[in-house]
Amino acid sequence: MAKSSSLNVRVVEGRALPAKDVSGSSDPYCLVKVDDEVVARTATVWRSLGPFWGEEYTVHLPLDFHQLAFYVLDEDTVGCWRMGGAAAFAAMCFRPGMLKVEVTIKKTRFPHWDEVLELREMPGALSPLRVELWDWDMVGKNDFLGMVEFSPKTLQQKPPNGWFRLLPFPRAEEDSGGNLGALRVKVRLIEDCVLPSRCYQPLVELLMESVLGPAEEDTASPLALLEELTLGDCRQDLATKLVKLFLGWGLAGRFLDYLTRREVARTMDPNTLFRSNSLASKSMEQFMKLVGMPYLHEVLKPVISRVFEEKKYMELDPCKMDLGRTRRISFKGAPSEEQMRETSLGLLTGYLGPIVDAIVGSVGRCPPAMRLAFKQLHRRVEERFPEPEHQQDVKYLAISGFLFLRFFAPAILTPKLFDLRDQHADPQTSRSLLLLAKAVQSIGNLGQQLGQGKELWMAPLHPFLLQSVSRVRDFLDRLVDVDGDEEAGIPARALFPPSAIVREGYLLKRKEEPAGLAMRFAFKKRYVWLSGETLSFSKSPEWQTRHSIPVSHIRAVERVDEGAFQLPHVMQVVTQDGAGALHTTYLQCKNVNELNQWLSALRKASAPNPDKLAACHPGAFRSARWTCCLQAERSAAGCSRTHSAVTLGDWSDPLDPDAEAQMVYRQLLLGRDQLSPSSGHRAVWACPEVLARQRTAAARLLEVLADLDRAHEEFQQQERGKAALGPLGP
Repeated sequence: MAKSSSLNVRVVEGRALPAKDVSGSSDPYCLVKVDDEVVARTATVWRSLGPFWGEEYTVHLPLDFHQLAFYVLDEDTVGCWRMGGAAAFAAMCFRPGMLKVEVTIKKTRFPHWDEVLELREMPGALSPLRVELWDWDMVGKNDFLGMVEFSPKTLQQKPPNGWFRLLPFPRAEEDSGGNLGALRVKVRLIEDCVLPSRCYQPLVELLMESVLGPAEEDTASPLALLEELTLGDCRQDLATKLVKLFLGWGLAGRFLDYLTRREVARTMDPNTLFRSNSLASKSMEQFMKLVGMPYLHEVLKPVISRVFEEKKYMELDPCKMDLGRTRRISFKGAPSEEQMRETSLGLLTGYLGPIVDAIVGSVGRCPPAMRLAFKQLHRRVEERFPEPEHQQDVKYLAISGFLFLRFFAPAILTPKLFDLRDQHADPQTSRSLLLLAKAVQSIGNLGQQLGQGKELWMAPLHPFLLQSVSRVRDFLDRLVDVDGDEEAGIPARALFPPSAIVREGYLLKRKEEPAGLAMRFAFKKRYVWLSGETLSFSKSPEWQTRHSIPVSHIRAVERVDEGAFQLPHVMQVVTQDGAGALHTTYLQCKNVNELNQWLSALRKASAPNPDKLAACHPGAFRSARWTCCLQAERSAAGCSRTHSAVTLGDWSDPLDPDAEAQMVYRQLLLGRDQLSPSSGHRAVWACPEVLARQRTAAARLLEVLADLDRAHEEFQQQERGKAALGPLGP
């Protein structure tokens, strides 16, 4: 059995915060810290008074962590914070008995967040969750702006989601007075204990039984009941867990096909197929992200990078055109609206052309698992809507609706959320991406809605879009022309084999003591590979000679203080050789995002290792002493605790069927009352035979839930027994 701890928090936006910046603008970004360890950095939102990030994090945490914090800061274009600048600062923090998270935004009265973290079980009794807003100043005292507080009962029974009026601080001297504004947040506290696999086997068998049976008229299987009981945001969470769960069982194809058959069976109008946020739609969307992210990067990244780097001004909407922009950067005067439209049209098609070329030419690069899932989808839609008037578009729209509207277009609109860029776009580039995303959506809709709605200013692009539609149809025909049955090409567990490369790229590497080298020559550029077995280095990807460190030798992976080498974004990998001696390798990354990704990947790869260090030195041993604690012995005990259990959740994480099954169990608990025989929830069904099957399925689910309840209670009793014995007990 294992306890799991993760925090999920979405900080959406601020409203009417006190003004603290004379310039009226800011370039905000957010740092996420665990015990002063930066675990994530959002992108910078340039020149924004109401920044929107939309970035979601799942942070896996140790059970004994002390503080989780978010700092939103203002970034200077020359690489440092603006001295004396003010920031709106929100805080929530957890200590044993207290939860705290800090969120800071500089130079704005209208901060807009969309961040997510997740925390499950923590030691000690729960205390209120407090959200505090502060004005942050690098050279003065921080000013309190207001707070919102939630009781543990509120968190557990009715998770906050909405606007909350900011309240004054309990100590009057800390209150800035006046209207403190409001903060929109969504907080979800999850506590879990993952039981041994055998405990989940009955639940696994029920869910497998569902996808292996008939689906079209199925309203009584356990999976059908689970979908019926799950609404709102929980449906997306459930879809994510179920996709991973069935991948772990080697039944992802069967699972998606089951949901597809249920969806098409209850859809009367083919134009509405998969347009809702049903479990089928959400599951296919999450499946594409799970297996198709490298494919997405290969197709879109070259053009997206061009858009960011070239920063061309493009606009077709006359209401948004800035005709004076050219005058400000040249002596040729302002162009006419028609000239601006023609220039923008040329630029847009210059980007759209390579995007469409990359997509329609990517059949061979699309993961086989995705192609087979689309093949199943294509076949089921053809079977459900065989009429000639539907064959022209419906079978294509079902696939393009996922691939273009839920995959390619969202990635173009917000590349940061799909790891295509480290930063959010500035307002000008963001507008260009919006225009490109709209165009790709229109192509994915096969041009059906062109000329309709309020965006008639897109008309100059229509000839290009219509010309691309025939190419997309041909692409989709070739995409589903793939051999194999439902499960062919879909990995049994989608786990990385030990020898598979988990992460790679150029880093700067430094040994413990480079003999006689000046500081600026100590770090050497090396290409680095990380697999489940080794951390390897070479001069280039093509270089045959490699130096490797066994992952099993890693005892700590920590960030290094900037003062240690007068360099930012440095981490250390502490290893132990066969004789028990410790050695340190220093690696410098390009930016904090890359640093966080390497830290997380290395910690996950070395997670099973025994004898992890509880403490290490965040500095370096230079000039016969540690730069962090000034101890003169190289072998001196570490002066700072390690963070080996702090990692970021992402789509490349290995599957954990037991953890996924535990989440499904928790979801079923929320609807247990509706499964009970006394509930009238299913009384609307007129068919006695269907009602009988539903009652049988519900009874089986209730029995499984009761068994899992008992298993959890036994575990809690064991924990209470250990606590009663105390540290001196056997």
